[in-house]
Amino acid sequence: MSSSGNDPRQPSTAKPYKPQAVHPDNLPIDYSGFIAIIFGVAGVMFRYKLGSWLALIFCAQSLANMKNIETDLKQISTGFMFAIMGMVTNYLSPTRGAVKT
Repeated sequence: MSSSGNDPRQPSTAKPYKPQAVHPDNLPIDYSGFIAIIFGVAGVMFRYKLGSWLALIFCAQSLANMKNIETDLKQISTGFMFAIMGMVTNYLSPTRGAVKT
């Protein structure tokens, strides 16, 4: 439909897009890592099995979406440790039962 002579674009003035560098302190919060820590603590302290499983799932999600390896790895490892401690507390410790007399 249009010929190349009528094209108003100028390829010589086009510049490739370069994203601005973002300092690691200015990155947005990793909500899935934060939620993993919250669920992990709930799984350990309140002995919620679902909290421990959710912490493990959110740790995996945070690991998959990691943007900064230095800061995110600390948060992921903390959440993972709480998730594992919750699993051990819930599945390997003796259950709370009725007192037998």
